[in-house]
Amino acid sequence: MVRSGRRSERAARTSVWLEGGDRRGGRGGGQPSGLDRQRITEATVRLLDAEGLARFSMRRLAAELNVTAMSVYWYVDTKDDLLELALDAAFGGLALPDPAADEDWRDQLRTLAREYRTLLVRHPWLSALAGSFLNIGPNALSFSRAVQQVVRRTGLPEHELTGAISAVFQFVYGYGTIEGHFHARVAVTGMTPDEYHRHAMREVTRSPDAAEVVQGSTRIMEARGGDTVEEMLERDFAFALDLLVAGIEAMVARSRD
Repeated sequence: MVRSGRRSERAARTSVWLEGGDRRGGRGGGQPSGLDRQRITEATVRLLDAEGLARFSMRRLAAELNVTAMSVYWYVDTKDDLLELALDAAFGGLALPDPAADEDWRDQLRTLAREYRTLLVRHPWLSALAGSFLNIGPNALSFSRAVQQVVRRTGLPEHELTGAISAVFQFVYGYGTIEGHFHARVAVTGMTPDEYHRHAMREVTRSPDAAEVVQGSTRIMEARGGDTVEEMLERDFAFALDLLVAGIEAMVARSRD
C-alpha cells in the first residue's frame, strides 16, 4: 500500500488534514455561490474520473460548478489541498471487512485486496495521488487500520507485519494501477477491452524483436486460460493473491518452528 510521498519543495504545507482546521464552511463571512467543501470535493472526483488528472484545473472545476475560481479558493487554499480531499473521498467508497467478525483472516485479506484493486481501477488518477500525499484523511486511515488489524491476525511476528502489508498491497497497487491505465487507454480508442487486446497483439507482432517474446507470452496466456480480458485479469490477480497468502502462511509456520 503506497502511503506517502514528498510534496514539492516549494510547498511548506504537508497535508490539508494538518493545516488550518476544518474549512467545510468556508473562511467565514458568508458562503459564496452556495458552495460547500463536500460539493466541491464531489465535483472534483467526477471531473478526475471523466477527464483525468492531467486535464484537471481549478478553472475547469469552477466552470463545472458554474462559479468563479475565487469562489472555490474560499474553501481550499491550494489545488493540492483539493486533490488530497478528493483522494480521501475516493477511499470512502471502500467496503471494509469487520476485523472483529468471525471470519478467517485470509478471506478478509482477500476482501481488502480486491476492494483496493477495484478502487484503483475505478479511479485511474488515484494511484498518482496516493503516492504523493500523506494519506491521513479519515477514510484512508480507516483502510490502513483495517489492513493492520487483519494482518496482525495472521500470526506473523510484530517485526514482519509491515513486510507482509507491503507485499500484498504494493502488489495490488501496481496491478490496479496498470489495469486502470489499460481501461483508460481502451476507452479512448472506442474499442472494447477484448478488441483492443486482439488489436494490440496483432500490431506488436509486426516488430521482429518483439515477436519471439510475444509468442512466448501467448503460449503462457493460453495455458493460463480465460476467454476475455476480464477473465484473464481476474485469474492472474486471484492466483497472485493466493501466492502471497501462501507466502504469509509459510512465514508464520517458519516463525513458529
